[in-house]
Amino acid sequence: MSDTHFLEVNGLEISARINMPGEPSRKIILVDNISFNLKRGEVLGLIGESGAGKSTIGLAAMSYGRSGCEISGGSIKIEGDDILKMNAKQVNEIRGTRVAYVAQSAAASFNPAHRIGDQVIEVALEHKLMSKSEALEYADILYEKLGLPDPKNFGKRYPHQVSGGQLQRAMTVMALCAKPDLIVFDEPTTALDVTTQIEVLATIKTAIEDTGVAALYITHDLAVVAQVSDQIMVLRNGKMVEYGTTDEIINHAQQKYTQDLVSIRAMEKPEQALPDSPAILQVNHISAAYDGVNKILKDVTLELHAGQTLSIVGESGSGKSTLARVITGLLPQMEGEIVFNGESLSKALKDRVPEQLRDLQMIYQMADVAMNPRHTIGQIIGRPIEFYFGIKGAENRRRTIELLDQIELGEKYIDRYPAELSGGQKQRVCIARALAAKPSLIICDEVTSALDPLVADGILQLLMELQKKHNIAYLFITHDLATVKAISDSIAVMYQGSLVRFGQKSAVLSPPFDDYTDMLLSSVPQMELGWLEKVLSTRKMQSADN
Repeated sequence: MSDTHFLEVNGLEISARINMPGEPSRKIILVDNISFNLKRGEVLGLIGESGAGKSTIGLAAMSYGRSGCEISGGSIKIEGDDILKMNAKQVNEIRGTRVAYVAQSAAASFNPAHRIGDQVIEVALEHKLMSKSEALEYADILYEKLGLPDPKNFGKRYPHQVSGGQLQRAMTVMALCAKPDLIVFDEPTTALDVTTQIEVLATIKTAIEDTGVAALYITHDLAVVAQVSDQIMVLRNGKMVEYGTTDEIINHAQQKYTQDLVSIRAMEKPEQALPDSPAILQVNHISAAYDGVNKILKDVTLELHAGQTLSIVGESGSGKSTLARVITGLLPQMEGEIVFNGESLSKALKDRVPEQLRDLQMIYQMADVAMNPRHTIGQIIGRPIEFYFGIKGAENRRRTIELLDQIELGEKYIDRYPAELSGGQKQRVCIARALAAKPSLIICDEVTSALDPLVADGILQLLMELQKKHNIAYLFITHDLATVKAISDSIAVMYQGSLVRFGQKSAVLSPPFDDYTDMLLSSVPQMELGWLEKVLSTRKMQSADN
């Protein structure tokens, strides 16, 4: 590693202009006076909640600003050259060649109509860095180095023919193929389950060590960034909160906000004995398929009691969300029975009675797309009040305000639109909409996975308080094991459509474990330096023994 700084960011300011009718244009600061240095082979982690400015800073390292934004102050120097003073041609020459970008969603970044290999080598060919045969040969070397299957033929596949984790690694190959000096990793593992995440983290770390590339690693997960970063900068509202080595931030944080991030998910729901009353939900020997032939769910049996939380965990494709679709009637089962409140539910949603529909509600992962952007918050929450109970007018508004108070937003939000709310506030509105039906069971499908840790923690606290107050049962679908430990009474572990472990939380999380549950639990990132290397070393030894 060179002793000289490859990337120097000094006094960076990024702003936007707000234009309101009848008012003069005003400037708002999105990123305020940010400075840091980075050597070759070093990784700087940028961490903070949504809106902290992490991705905005990462994109600025490529001299790129989002629509409506401008880099209005400071300098960004790559080996002494200020990229903010370069013309368009010079900037285009460094993008992809000297600075590369790895986005959060590889699935959205690859063109489904073209083979992976053709897209991986595109930048190298566009900038005439190597011939097509040389680029393909180098890509094959990178596929192998990053642990992708059948590296000689991997690039011949289309994006839909590989898993999410493999596609994320392919995107890292794409970034490395032109041999850049700096890579910006923008939340590359946020959407992945823990077993896939650990594989991608390991390959990213290996790629950085083998190539000596400098990297910015953007995330809201401090435990993840601790495994790959040499330094960490904590951001909030566009300002630097704290900046230091990974050890200083993880083990000796000075600022309260950083300390809160380090100690996140300290809460844990106390163990409760199973009630004597019959279960509110019984899933009996359920099998299901989307094509009527190839089973996605295979003989799944579990139960949930009133006022308790059952968490369904497992990697992507394990059948978690498919089970939710069967319970709600969106996907009729092939075999088995769903019993809810002592009554057998019809397979299809259209055949269920209104009282059953009211009593079983769902909160979705993406609050952004779960609400009509043209309706006010009052209309969104008020609609189920009118639909299920026939309540209109002033009484509907009173009940809506009551629900807004319960989710800790209040009456001032009733006439706002979804676009005027933060991610956490939108998810609270979705919770209020579910509560408006006065259900006895709510299915929560990855409701905190898109939120930063502090906001997600607030949502979980709210759900627990509402459960205690209204005796609601939750079926909580997630791949976040920290969330599972925090909120569950019982846990079901699923793998490839089958139930591999089910029971009270203490029993499921206590050894002896089956192989899959052991791997799942050991893949949860810990707020501990060297954790990734320790886990990978243990697995390597276990593999050698077998």
